[in-house]
Amino acid sequence: MRVLVIGAGAREHALVAALRRDPSVREVFAAPGNPGIGQLAQLEAVDPTSGESVVAVAKKVAADLVVIGPEVPLVLGVADAVRDAGFACFGPSAAAARIEGSKAFAKDVMSAAGVKTAHSEIVDNPAELDAALDRFGPTWVVKDDGLAAGKGVVVTKDRSAARVHAADLLEQGHPVLLESFLDGPEVSLFCLVDGATVVPLLPAQDHKRVGDGDTGPNTGGMGAYAPLPWLPETVLTDIVEQVVRPVAAELVRRDNGFSGLLYAGLAVGEEGPAVIEFNCRFGDPETQAVLALLESPLGELLDATAKGTLAELDAPRWRDGAAVTVVLAAENYPGAPRLGDVISGTGDGSSSDAATVLHAGTAARDGALVSSGGRVLNVVATGADLAEARAHAYDRLATIKLPGSHFRTDIALAAVSNDISV
Repeated sequence: MRVLVIGAGAREHALVAALRRDPSVREVFAAPGNPGIGQLAQLEAVDPTSGESVVAVAKKVAADLVVIGPEVPLVLGVADAVRDAGFACFGPSAAAARIEGSKAFAKDVMSAAGVKTAHSEIVDNPAELDAALDRFGPTWVVKDDGLAAGKGVVVTKDRSAARVHAADLLEQGHPVLLESFLDGPEVSLFCLVDGATVVPLLPAQDHKRVGDGDTGPNTGGMGAYAPLPWLPETVLTDIVEQVVRPVAAELVRRDNGFSGLLYAGLAVGEEGPAVIEFNCRFGDPETQAVLALLESPLGELLDATAKGTLAELDAPRWRDGAAVTVVLAAENYPGAPRLGDVISGTGDGSSSDAATVLHAGTAARDGALVSSGGRVLNVVATGADLAEARAHAYDRLATIKLPGSHFRTDIALAAVSNDISV
């Protein structure tokens, strides 16, 4: 196969690296990619939000499969345009991508499917905000109803902070979703979905807040690890059977059958798993850890999903051990990040036995590698267990230099210390 990957972050870098390991994949292209991805794949210029632009690149490279990484192109219908042009495409239609693009739509689907999730209300009128806030608490969860790159959420015990965030969203013309707070450890479960066929991948856990100990504002994700030693197999089965399969079936019932990667973000509390959100694509940074442990050929899995033959494949195979991803962020992230600083110590793109450096927000300038986004690099490491994978990740991270950069020092630490339980 000749595979075209759309996107420019560490998630796409991980996808490209995994595709390169698949013997059935002859050549990998990426559009627009980044300097790190460019060490593994031929880069092409593209407007990833334009179906016409993506189709033009697919024709240019004679792609056998197009893999769309980010959520925005999917919500805008780029996968529809690619399929309409005759290409196999991994990624849902715009109609199905509303499971992420509209939290109100996702809540409606979950209600119809009988899936447990947080109680919620949509507020689209500032005059109704205070009365709605009074119906929630003592912990308020305030979300942008649309796409916000993981940073449109505020979780706080401070009603005034909740109100400020909600009022700001309404002032921007964005409907606000208020939710009841779901307690318990969080789980990210990726499932390949082809209509009613659901194939789960390894569960992972993301670290959303910027600071150690889950402090500070939410980000797009500061690190992740897989698998989850504290998650009982019975709970994982419950998530697949009671959450993902019913939602996939409900989308089929609505003639919006899902094709691609359906990501369920859940909290596992005393009463079992409850959905926090659904996403319509591989999550970032969890993908980086999950794919580091995948033994099955990724291209084969994605191609079968795109072509409706996923049920014919064997279950994915996984390496023993664990993987940890740590994000190196630019100064001031998740606020307005400082950009354009020179990065050193990333290496030549080759992987050691233990750790790999993936590019998230980088660019080339005058022969140097510079930062171009808030999340700049990911270090992904594997080991016999989480403790060993953590050690490899932080050892490799110590060799990278970026002025003003920061990272969390406690990725996967709670799991290693047995401080998480269901």
